[in-house]
Amino acid sequence: MRLFLGCFLFLSFFKGFSQGNEFSIDTLHIKIDSLYREDQFYAGINYNSLLNKPGGLSQDKISFGFSAGFLRDMPVNKSRTVAIASGVGFSFNNYIQNMAITGSNNNPIYGIIPSDVNYSKNRFEQLRVEVPIEFRWRTSTPEVYKFWRIYGGFKLSYLLLDKSVYEDDQTKVIINNNKDFNNFLYGAYVSAGYNTINLYAYYGLNSLFKSSAKLNNESIQMNTLSIGVMFYIL
Repeated sequence: MRLFLGCFLFLSFFKGFSQGNEFSIDTLHIKIDSLYREDQFYAGINYNSLLNKPGGLSQDKISFGFSAGFLRDMPVNKSRTVAIASGVGFSFNNYIQNMAITGSNNNPIYGIIPSDVNYSKNRFEQLRVEVPIEFRWRTSTPEVYKFWRIYGGFKLSYLLLDKSVYEDDQTKVIINNNKDFNNFLYGAYVSAGYNTINLYAYYGLNSLFKSSAKLNNESIQMNTLSIGVMFYIL
């Protein structure tokens, strides 16, 4: 009888202790939810348009770009609808146009391809590491995972790899590490939308090329306008 009573008291104590632990875990879970963060990862696809083009330069095909990275969301108000975010990512951009880059990486030569020349390829492309810093407004709550958002900010990028290709019936020229490309680019951007998919636009504030790059004795001072869609993921 005493053995049975001892076991009963031990089990009662253990059950009460377990219930106390469950209450603590639930309480902690509520606290974590109340301090939620949004949109930690991003990925996007965009169309690249060249601005301030030299005379005769045109884009007759679609030039695509891709980007992806991580952002640290840092809410600044109690309701967590306003935040700032910074992070790091990578972008790849392709520019298809009719300005051939020939010569070598240390002595590149730029020229508009004559209309009577048949060529199969002409493009330059860049892979960059980028550091975005943005201001965020959204209608999210701890219980609502689909919401409106407007994010805008500033982006700095550094050139990791570049390549230009020109090919016609008689010649093929591939140049890597062109000395005339600007290593650092910076610009402003905005993305807005509902739920996962958002419209995105980026405007480059400086030129893709250094002032040493010349076409017909004039500096090539092209910047970019990129328009596309951005996807945000927790």
